[in-house]
Amino acid sequence: MLYKLFIFVESYFFKFKQFNVTLHKRKSLISSVKLQFEKIVPVIRPGFFLVFFLTYIISELQAQTWNFIKEKDGIKIYTRTPEHSSFKCFKGETVFHTTMEKLSMYIGNVENVDWWDKNVREIKVLHSEPDKLIQYYLVYDVPWPLSDRDLCVEAKITIDPVTGEKVVSAKPLLDVVPEREGIVRIRNYWQKWTLKPVGKDNIQAVLEGFVDPGGSVPSWLYNMVIVDTPLKVMRGIKELVEEKD
Repeated sequence: MLYKLFIFVESYFFKFKQFNVTLHKRKSLISSVKLQFEKIVPVIRPGFFLVFFLTYIISELQAQTWNFIKEKDGIKIYTRTPEHSSFKCFKGETVFHTTMEKLSMYIGNVENVDWWDKNVREIKVLHSEPDKLIQYYLVYDVPWPLSDRDLCVEAKITIDPVTGEKVVSAKPLLDVVPEREGIVRIRNYWQKWTLKPVGKDNIQAVLEGFVDPGGSVPSWLYNMVIVDTPLKVMRGIKELVEEKD
């Protein structure tokens, strides 16, 4: 009975978690779930269904909700915990006071990497198509006693011809570069830049990402420092592209 119960709740939650459904549709959906629930569990105490269903929904939606952490130097930082990992995702939001042309010299341009993380000790461009696609391999110098990490990335770039919005989406490029002895390969990773013009020389920027560092890194330690990743990256870009007074 419990197996059937969780199966049907999963199926209805898939519909419910779509945030664009109307309130009327949600009420109808809850009523439908209640009828199905009563068929599986004929005798239930008053209010048990509502408590059970809402507890399940809330716990699932919390995993999808960004939690505000802090704001510094005009940059808002958020984190959230994905469904199948104890490592947190990160998000940074800010407005760059510059042009898209100048910003594109750094974001989505693998030929200009001097501003990247100082711990990147090796980088190799595998393939590049301007404003379309970048494939590259890099190695991170990780402090002892942990092993260095490497990562092979494919980043796709799209530009909306009407709004000018630019999106750079990166994911692992697997089985292209052989793994190296003594270096841990990062395989679970994604990152996304969304750059949207919002007036003259103002670009609204959102940086989202997730990295499973692999190896034996404790998630509690990783989650303590991951909030600084979007802050450092966005602050570094601000220093490069914004005019000094």
